[in-house]
Amino acid sequence: MQKYSVTIAGRHNTSFSLEEEFYAELKRIAKLKNLSVNELITKIDSTRQLDNLSSSIRIYILQFIKSEQSKL
Repeated sequence: MQKYSVTIAGRHNTSFSLEEEFYAELKRIAKLKNLSVNELITKIDSTRQLDNLSSSIRIYILQFIKSEQSKL
């Protein structure tokens, strides 16, 4: 697991921890949505229902992958 630093909404510095596989998926999703990783995390942060940002990111990734699979 690795710790990553980001700036949320262009003004709030924070960090989160993710396994490399989750971070790779996060970058892939950001690219698909034409967003930077910081922009995607800002979006996740603005709608999250959990206190833990790392958990919210993992859930977002899982939901995104499930959504992709349901379109097949």
